[in-house]
Amino acid sequence: MAKNSQYHCQQCGAISSKWTGKCEACGAWNSIVEEQISIRPSLAKSARLAKKIEISYLADQKTEHKKVRMMSGMSEFDRVTGGGIVPGSILLIGGDPGIGKSTLLLQLACCLSQQKRHTVYISGEESANQLRLRAQRLGVVNNKIGIATSTDVIEITETIRRTSELELIIIDSIQTMYLPTLDSSPGTVSQVRASAQELIHAAKANNTALIFVGHVTKDGAIAGPRVLEHMVDSVLHFEGDRSHHFRILRGIKNRFGATDEIGVFEMTATGLNQIANPSELFLTERKSEVAGTAVFAAIEGSRPLLVEIEALVAHSSLASPRRNVVGWESSRLSMLTAVLEARCGIPLSGKDIFLNVAGGLKIQEPAADLAVAAALISSVTDCPLPKRSIFFGEIALSAQIRQVSQPEHRLKEAKKLGFKKAYLPKPLKKNDSNPGLILSYSENLSDFIDILNGMS
Repeated sequence: MAKNSQYHCQQCGAISSKWTGKCEACGAWNSIVEEQISIRPSLAKSARLAKKIEISYLADQKTEHKKVRMMSGMSEFDRVTGGGIVPGSILLIGGDPGIGKSTLLLQLACCLSQQKRHTVYISGEESANQLRLRAQRLGVVNNKIGIATSTDVIEITETIRRTSELELIIIDSIQTMYLPTLDSSPGTVSQVRASAQELIHAAKANNTALIFVGHVTKDGAIAGPRVLEHMVDSVLHFEGDRSHHFRILRGIKNRFGATDEIGVFEMTATGLNQIANPSELFLTERKSEVAGTAVFAAIEGSRPLLVEIEALVAHSSLASPRRNVVGWESSRLSMLTAVLEARCGIPLSGKDIFLNVAGGLKIQEPAADLAVAAALISSVTDCPLPKRSIFFGEIALSAQIRQVSQPEHRLKEAKKLGFKKAYLPKPLKKNDSNPGLILSYSENLSDFIDILNGMS
């Protein structure tokens, strides 16, 4: 077969016919790499040797209801995957370097081995002795987990095909795997795509669950071709701030469950500990008498979560005041400050604004608008918010406070943790249920500010 060259972008996987310093598709610099490809002859000859595929019908399939999922024993991991690992499914876990991906998966393998499930951990980055040292630190060195160090995809696929009792195999990481039949080096787009395809095909044929560890780029996206995320059944992201000991396992894609679930862990010297009640943990060090702090009742997947939002508004000597945001969208903060100043007369121009979500959690839902606004107002006026109160609601450009999803779950979680009052949007329909809290409704920001001023 004749060979030719193509130029692939290592960030987005775009293909070009010549090398350029900047990728025209994603705009990344110095990401174009030359790769050798094989030009195959016409498929006419191969078509004569092909056989007809077998077609079956849904009504003819006999579904086995037993052993549908493998429960790992780690409740937080099982929550994110939708109730356990489906046999034959493919999972991709990404995260920043050193965040704890390998630690999480080694503990997962230990939990499964205790259930007499045949699990193999294959590392392309560490030796077997290094894996044993980490297992010794985690206190799981006595578990019977199969470990191997290999980067050859052909050898790994043959191991999967010849080991029928294998239930789970962990590949750490997919960027270190390579196919000897390709000329490109490990980690390139073609190698990652082809290696993943071969491993997935072998795992599906053997009904073996497969977990890939994926490196991430500086923007937080999983490195390699985007098609890798389409090939797998579930994509999980392990995130957290290294300055905090909290770790969040977040579901991005899941063909067998919800896509917005999270699992909360605590990183310790002996590994990751599961957090059954993250709300209580996030609010452990909260001091309610401090101005500029508000408690937001969030919903992450099916789990209500109470977190503290901190705001600091100070006079700025700069021509362009600073807007520093940690754990929330900076564009959302810019919109909210504009609404507060234009609609409600809160003086925020010419001031530095610092916003932080305590605990290293990243909030994505717009229901946090009201809590952020309350924290900003409290910081500007230097008046603490009412004690044992929670806030949630979306704010429109017209300063109207809009409804958010699942208010009952948020109120129930607040009641369980001892909160007494909730500030929320006015409901569209009258609700006769009694959550056990004093409810303060507001239709717009002006009404909300008047209520706060009346409490001070």
